[in-house]
Amino acid sequence: QVQMVESGGGLVQAGGSLRLSCTASGLTFDDYKMGWFRQAPGKEREGLSCISGSGTTTYYADSVEGRFTISRDNVKNTLYLQMNSLKPEDTAMYYCAADAYTYCSGSWWRRDRYNYWGQGTGVTVSA
Repeated sequence: QVQMVESGGGLVQAGGSLRLSCTASGLTFDDYKMGWFRQAPGKEREGLSCISGSGTTTYYADSVEGRFTISRDNVKNTLYLQMNSLKPEDTAMYYCAADAYTYCSGSWWRRDRYNYWGQGTGVTVSA
């Protein structure tokens, strides 16, 4: 079955950086578009970024554009999110997600566009 495991979360000071990883198994990784989402306490899950199966197309939410970079290694079946210039409002649980449609469509930010989810990794940014 499909499994996705995130790692790399932790506590960081404002202005710092973290790199999240998501390793997937049980699927043909490069056939799937991948996304990163986050959910802060009391808030809805927010779509942050999407990358196509080949890795050639990426999309970002306005809230992270220019600070976060999504990438993937289709040999290692791993998705990454490089997060720079972190702010306290970036504090949340971060989730990776996979969808069997290989391209990031116009609604890539919708959680119902993804079939599989990881369990999440926590990020806390202190002021």
